[in-house]
Amino acid sequence: MMMMTTTMASTSVSTRSSPFLRFSNNNQRRVSYSSFVVDGDDRHKNNNNNNKNIMSSSGSRRRGTNINRDRQRGGVMIIRAAGHGHGHGSASSTERRPGENKGFVEEMRFVAMKLHTREQAPKEGEKKAEKVPEQKPMAQWQPTKEGYLNFLVESKAVYDAMEAIVASNADPMYKAFIDCGLERSEALDKDIEWFRETLEMEVPEAKGAGKEYAEFLKNLAKESPPRFLCHFYNVYFAHSAGGKMIGRKVSEMILDGKELEFYVWNKNGGLEKSLAEVKEKLNEAAEKWSREEKDVCLEETSKSFQLSGALLRLIA
Repeated sequence: MMMMTTTMASTSVSTRSSPFLRFSNNNQRRVSYSSFVVDGDDRHKNNNNNNKNIMSSSGSRRRGTNINRDRQRGGVMIIRAAGHGHGHGSASSTERRPGENKGFVEEMRFVAMKLHTREQAPKEGEKKAEKVPEQKPMAQWQPTKEGYLNFLVESKAVYDAMEAIVASNADPMYKAFIDCGLERSEALDKDIEWFRETLEMEVPEAKGAGKEYAEFLKNLAKESPPRFLCHFYNVYFAHSAGGKMIGRKVSEMILDGKELEFYVWNKNGGLEKSLAEVKEKLNEAAEKWSREEKDVCLEETSKSFQLSGALLRLIA
């Protein structure tokens, strides 16, 4: 904010343009990193009711709505109600956004799922599969300790920025997310130190994908709180589920199964409680937004996938 299918098959790992790894070890496990951007049982729902609200890309219409094609980004269509002349541009009572009746977080989840391929998310994925180098089987592309450490260092730059932003006065709504229980900087400090002391590895400086993402977020947080909170949701919620799965599998491959602190949540009653509370706060924040601001937030999802994918590919 982040679905998993399991089949049986030789050990391979691959990533996709939206963060995706495939693991198999005489048990093929397909793990969609960003599929896990939602909490609880919503992750596996088909959302049949929501699907009824989606209009085809061929331009077909449903009465009272139109597609604003200028607001398409990353293959996601934002369906807007026709005939609204006021600033909020809210949908009519008969034409709601997919997931809108469950709160804005469900809208974000729905849009994120549409950015997955059918292979990653059979029930909701719509993105066309792409052939990219990082999808090579694991026999050709191995995770490395150096790559994993680099991933942790660059990830820390992103989480440092996230935590600094919500603690700042960049926007009053960020205050609600201080000490939310999902913070990862302190945990990453411990893991990076473990690599330094136990494995006697030299810790690199963050100067790649993580640093770039962090700078992007710092500027974005001042310009557009809705867009920033899209990244906040996708980064934290994705890591709490798909990211945790990936971390465990990579650790089994190169760290003898050591559980890193990056994948442990002990604050504020644990992971599930923290996720539920943050979800509620995100919904409350979005209640103050106009429909246009909500759409801007949704449109930022593909950018979040792009930047998170660049981080994940550092592992191997």
